[in-house]
This record gives sequence, structure tokens and C-alpha cells, in this order.
Amino acid sequence: MIFRRIQSGSCRAWLSRVSWRQELCFFSSVPPQPVPPLTQTLQEYLRALEPLLPQEELNHTRRMVQEFGRPGGLGAQLQEGLERRARHTKNWISDTWVQWAYLESRQPLPVHSNPAISLPRRDYNDWRSQLVFASKLIAAVLDFKAKIKTGQLPLEYMRGKPLCMELYPLLFSSCRIPGTKHDHIAHYGRSRRSPTHITVVRNYQFFQLEVYNSDGSRMTESQIHAQLMRIRSQSWKTDKEPMGILTSEHRHTWGQAYNRLLRDKLNQESVHLIESGLFSLCLDSPVMRISDEKYASRKAAQILHGGGTFSNSGNRWFDKTLQFVVGEDGSWGLLYEQATAEGPPVATLLHHILDYCEKPDPKRAPLIPLPMPKKLYFHIDKEIKWDIEQAKQNLDILINDLDVNVFNFKNFGKELPKQHKMSPNSFIQVALQLAYYRVHNEVCPACDIATQRMFRGGRTEYIRSPTNQALKFILAFDDPSVSREAKLQLLREAVDAYAVLTDQALKGHGIDRHLLGLKLQAIAEGLSIPKIFMDTAYGLATHWKLRTGQVPANTDSVMCFGPLVPDGYAVCYNPQADHVHFSVTAFNCCEETNAETLARTLKDTLCKLQELLQPTL
Repeated sequence: MIFRRIQSGSCRAWLSRVSWRQELCFFSSVPPQPVPPLTQTLQEYLRALEPLLPQEELNHTRRMVQEFGRPGGLGAQLQEGLERRARHTKNWISDTWVQWAYLESRQPLPVHSNPAISLPRRDYNDWRSQLVFASKLIAAVLDFKAKIKTGQLPLEYMRGKPLCMELYPLLFSSCRIPGTKHDHIAHYGRSRRSPTHITVVRNYQFFQLEVYNSDGSRMTESQIHAQLMRIRSQSWKTDKEPMGILTSEHRHTWGQAYNRLLRDKLNQESVHLIESGLFSLCLDSPVMRISDEKYASRKAAQILHGGGTFSNSGNRWFDKTLQFVVGEDGSWGLLYEQATAEGPPVATLLHHILDYCEKPDPKRAPLIPLPMPKKLYFHIDKEIKWDIEQAKQNLDILINDLDVNVFNFKNFGKELPKQHKMSPNSFIQVALQLAYYRVHNEVCPACDIATQRMFRGGRTEYIRSPTNQALKFILAFDDPSVSREAKLQLLREAVDAYAVLTDQALKGHGIDRHLLGLKLQAIAEGLSIPKIFMDTAYGLATHWKLRTGQVPANTDSVMCFGPLVPDGYAVCYNPQADHVHFSVTAFNCCEETNAETLARTLKDTLCKLQELLQPTL
């Protein structure tokens, strides 16, 4: 996830009385997202195919693209439709992208969609300290929410330009709602009486916890801690049905089960309270101790999916936008749903939490009695019981199929490429392409994610990693007949070429959202899908075998998510000054891919690139 260093400015003009339909006070300072020129996108598309296709196939695709892009042709007609849409909507692609990429996707949310962020282990190993830290975390999140509501959240900048901040208020009291054909998002914070509770789940049991006093003031840490103690005392038994497991299902299956579940009024009320809560807190039980070497991988997997039905997967409601996970062993992190939340705003929230956790509790608890947290009950008939059993089986199969490999590369960090006047992210992207080639003897379709928040309502864009320059460097890298100086020059060219693609994407001139927009515009106009999107080359070029994301953070955290395709990898990284945190995932069912092999090769590749930059005498 590309987003450069964020600078702060102040914004105080947004009053809490402003309608939710209006944007934050700094929204107007962000320009609309441009529709890239059609000719430019088609040229860049063909250029992106060059490292991936043999010449004969490329020539066939080139003729098809030329026909699509001729003056007055189908491409021009669809381009006019997009430009018209851009004039009459807040953002010409974001809503349709969210609908197409997330809400119409039928894959399960754990592993396939929801990213997890695993943070450094806290220095405790018992339930008492778990509840103390959880209380602090809840207070920190409420403090962050207050800054959003009062307009005190600093305006963010990238490369000197302001970023759209509209996602921030949507993080709270929002939830994805399943459907049999497609999902939708419910934003309960927009109502007149915004929710004042969070959901706490322990031993598969859900509780409604009010986090504001009757006078509207936020509860103090000691008040929250007292309530968490009460929740613990009410949730000893683990023989409850893990209702949260249902949210891990295939979306069509969960949509049908959801309709059955809500036929009962008790279930309706409990589900509504989970969905409308500000966020969820998952108090996880301890997991089996393992070696220090594998602990980071296990911890990331625990945050991502809960570890299975015999572990903590029943302590999740995967549809919820924000879920904080706090384990008894000091592990903690965050899981989020992507239709509403994105990496950079979540990283900003985590920075605030970490800063807040360093400070003492600023308030004394008022001497007022607190209402008991409300335990949420469910009426489970035979059909729902069967749905839960099926969901258990399917989730355990999915979890057992995912291999997670998290490691900290300690030889160098982002300062090394900087010393050689190279973009750290572009350098790592070239290293990833090289590592993949060394494992599979081919370059592959790969995507990195760039933010589009410098535009009104902007979300994300893909940056395609394979370039002609990267391919030339990769082919020369292990060739002993090529001199070190020549390899170094080819490395620079590959890194620079990727930096140019990054700049284009950040200016709103990426190609993938534009191509998708053209395809969806044809469907909206009742036309046949254009031939260039039915072409074998388009299918190959969008079969993302390498899904990558950079989420830079000021702490030693790492993001984790599953591959986009069955025969692919997902690699996420967080570069620090002198080290880089990586997570690599792959599916065990694919004989061709192996997360441990790619991780080991990536380490070796980075070491070899260091030798190329800094040869030892």
C-alpha cells in the first residue's frame, strides 16, 4: 500500500452539527479524480504486457487494442461515458470499484479479503494484564474517534498535497451486511442517535458494552476495566455455539444463513447490536506455545483468522469494519473489512493508539454505578446449528490451506536504497520480482497498491510491477558474463521505471481502474463486453500471482493477507530505517507455490542486492 510520509496540518472548522452527507471541512481542498486519457491508458496497458507475453500473442492483442481505441470507436464512446460520470458524481470509479471488488465478491472474508495487522507483543502473559491493556486500547480508540468528531484530527498530506479524509468517520459503527447475490455496507454512525457501545467477545460470547456515561462523557480506563472484569466473570464456559464462525462463510452461504438467523427477534436484536457497535474487541484465549522462530507467523495468523474452530475463530465477526484482537499471551493486533477501511487510515489509528498507550490514564473514574454489560443471546434452531457446523468445517479447511511466513529482515532497511538515491519501495518491488523469478523461472503479473486519497472520494489503484527494465535486470542478474557495473545500471533503470509508474498512479493516471471503468461502463450501457477484456492477454495480465502491499508504520508491525489467486502469493512489508518486516502467504493446495521457499529466496535476494550495492573487498 503506497502512501508516502504523512505531514500534519490542523483542521478545526468541522462542527459536529455538520450533516454526515456533507464532507469534512477539508474535503473541498481535494480535487476530483481525473479520468486518464484513453490513448495513454491503452499504450501503458500494452507496455505492461510486453514482459509477460510472447511476441505473437502481443501482436494479436495490439491489433485488438488499436481497434478498440480508434477515433470514434467503442473505446471513445465508453470514455465519453466515464467523463460524463466524472462530471456528475463525487468520484467516477470508487463506488463501482468497491461494489465490484468487494461487495459482489462471494469469497469468504477471512484470508481472501480482510487484512490483519499484527503488532509487537506486549510485555505480559496473563488475563489480568490482558484486561488492563484492553481497557487502555478502548480508551485510545475512543479518543481518536473524538478527534474526528470535533475536527481535531490533523489534515494529512502526501508530497505536499492534502488527502481526502472521508473514510475516517466511516470506520466506526459500520458493518458489511451479507446478501445472497451481493453485500452492502451499513453506516449506523450517520443516524441521529449514534451508537454509544462496542461489542466485546470472549469464549465465543458477545457482549454489548456501553462506553459513554449518561452525561455523554467517555468512560475512563478504570471504568472500562471494571466492565471488562464483569464480562470475564460472565463468560467462563466455552461450550457456547461460536456464532461468529458464520461470518467466515462463502458470502452466498452466509447470506442465506443470515436470512434464516434473522427470522427470530432475539437474533435480530443481537446481530443488530454487533453490527451497529462502534467497533469490536476480541479477547482471545492463550494459544499453544511454539518456538520463537515461528511465533511471529503464528501471531499474524491468529489475528487474521483466529487459528481455527478449536482456537479463537469463534471470537470474530468478520463483517465488522474494525476488530481489535487482544490475547492473553500479549499478542494483539487489528483486523479490518476493506469495503470501508483501508491501510493508511488504519495505520494512522494505530499510531494514535500506540502514542496514547504510553501516557497514564488522564481521568479519575466518577463514583457512579455502571450498568451491567449486556450479554447477547441467540436462539439456535436445527438449521442454524447445521449452518454453524458447515461453517466450522469450511473455515478449518481454509485455515489449514493457508501458509503464513512472517520474518524480520535485519541486514538493512530503507536507508540503504536511499543512500544510493533509489526509492525504497521501488527497490523492494524489483527485489520481489527477482525473488519470484529465481523460484519460478518466470516473471508474473504482480500488483502493488497505491492510494488515490489525494482525490475526492479516492480509494486505490494498482501499480503493475513487471516492466521491461525489470525483466532485463532479472535476466542479467545471475549471468556471470554481465559486469557488476552493468548489473548496477540495470538495477537503477528497473527501480526508476517502477518509480515512474508509482508517480503516474499517484497522479490518477494508473491503468487498471480506468480499464475496469471502461468494462463496467459497457455493461452499464447494455453493450457486449469489449473484445479486449475477453482477450486471453487480459485474463493473464489480471491473474495476480503476486499481490503486494506496503503499509509503512512507525512501529514494528506487519500486515498479513491471503493471495488473490490459488496459485499466487501475497507479500506485505513494513520498511524501517535498518530492517524490514515481511509477511508471505501462499496456499498449501497449490504444488507450485511455497511461502517458506519464497521467503527464504527473498532474504537471499535482498542480501545479494546489498552485495551488488556494497561489494565486499
